[in-house]
Amino acid sequence: MKYLVSILFLLFTFVGMAQEDEKKPTIEKPAFKIVKDTVILDGKKTVMTDTIYLDTQNEIKRSADEVLPQLDSLKTAPENNLLQKVNESYVLLDNQMAAEIDSLWLRELGGEELFDTIHKEISELKYEPVVYQELPTDTLKARLAELNAKTPFNIEYNPSLESVIRRFLKRRKKSMERLMKISQYYFPMFEQELANHNIPLEVKYLAIVESALNPRARSRVGATGLWQFMYQTGKMYDLNVSSYVDDRQDPEKSTVAACKYLASLYKIFGDWDLALAAYNSGPGNVSKAIRRSGGYENYWNIRSNLPRETAGYLPAFLATMYIFEYAEEHGFQVDKIEVPHFATDTIRVKQLLTFDQISEVLNVKVEDIQFFNPAYKLDIIPHIKGRDYALRLPVQEVGKFVNNEEAIYALAKEELAKREKPLPQLFEMDKRTRYRVRSGDYLGKIARRFGVRVSDIKRWNGLRSNRLRIGQRLTIYPKKPGFAAKKPSKKQKNISNAKTYTVKSGDSLWSIAQKFPGVSVKNIQKWNDIRGNKLKPGMKLKVSK
Repeated sequence: MKYLVSILFLLFTFVGMAQEDEKKPTIEKPAFKIVKDTVILDGKKTVMTDTIYLDTQNEIKRSADEVLPQLDSLKTAPENNLLQKVNESYVLLDNQMAAEIDSLWLRELGGEELFDTIHKEISELKYEPVVYQELPTDTLKARLAELNAKTPFNIEYNPSLESVIRRFLKRRKKSMERLMKISQYYFPMFEQELANHNIPLEVKYLAIVESALNPRARSRVGATGLWQFMYQTGKMYDLNVSSYVDDRQDPEKSTVAACKYLASLYKIFGDWDLALAAYNSGPGNVSKAIRRSGGYENYWNIRSNLPRETAGYLPAFLATMYIFEYAEEHGFQVDKIEVPHFATDTIRVKQLLTFDQISEVLNVKVEDIQFFNPAYKLDIIPHIKGRDYALRLPVQEVGKFVNNEEAIYALAKEELAKREKPLPQLFEMDKRTRYRVRSGDYLGKIARRFGVRVSDIKRWNGLRSNRLRIGQRLTIYPKKPGFAAKKPSKKQKNISNAKTYTVKSGDSLWSIAQKFPGVSVKNIQKWNDIRGNKLKPGMKLKVSK
């Protein structure tokens, strides 16, 4: 009897385990998760991150190699190199669409507004005492001493630095949280290149001071990109600029160039504080400041003899470093980014492609393509003999592109051949347009749309703040292609004489645009107040102004 009970118990246990396995949920495709934990190492809190992978049985795997076979099994190449359309959109036979990237997040984080705000604050830094009860002076001194011990920068306490740190904590907490979020995309790439060139990893914070992590940032004197290269300096480090491409806006290329430039400056000055000052104002201004100060070679001793912006440059850098390093202690709330840099990949483009074509075929928003490929000024990836140009996309979209590559190129070539003018032209500054503010608009978003700066829009319209109201009319002189100037006196006439087109089954915005020379997808979207690419048969669209 005793043995019978034991056998029955074991039988029920195995049945229960089998039922649990049956109930265990499965997932449609492999996925990854980033795990973050805080541990105590040598008596200090340390944040540890790791990536775990889940296979289709929802089992945890420790490396991507273990789930690659399942990823490959999801790919199906199209037959006869033909792209299929379902519900008026192209559906590529590949692994299913990744979760939609939050375009509002991309626009907000990459906006010109934050860049303008940071640059203005650095150039106008004041060093009066700032009351901030959450950061006592003794606590700050202890933390700065910790930073000073583990970095090659001179991070000693002084009242001026305390004033800047407290001011940033008090006035720029939200901005810093936004920067901390987008830094998760750029910092791993920065750190790799900095390590390759034997440069302190803390230099990654320099890109925040330089550009607010906006790869399309442009200063009033023409410095461009994440690392704010001037044209001539960029040429010295193989950053080429053409009508279509600005390598200074390429995150990877500009980071390599910045590392080479910083390494050369350190060889000259032998001090990282002075190297950063020279990066901002030029080696000549730093050497003059050393002479004027009587031969001092410490940044804090020569600061009064540096240009005004450079005088606030290193304090802003050190304050940014402090805030990022002690973000947890100050209660910063930072969300995880939707698409980390390691979750993207590149494809070498074999013929000319436009962002509109890529967007339509892959069903990825143009704004997202712009975010991942900021070096292409006209939203066109050229194809020039002897040069390689790449398209960066989330890995899921790369797989679909590669599996349908021949069909995509064939479609693009066919559609470009139909165009009267296959390449858009830039509009001159004397062409003016009037823009009506819509719900969800802000100055950075509007500036991005027309290829201009926030400060330009404010100057053209006499705006003293960044506040807008729905329905407000703004005067804009667009630099981006696709925005033709409107003449207010002929506005009513243009509307009444506008041509219309009735959407048929199988039509797309791109195919409709090809039927009317000189009309682009963006034109149709703008004239008909369309934000996406979806159309319904029977819709009437304006196809002229």
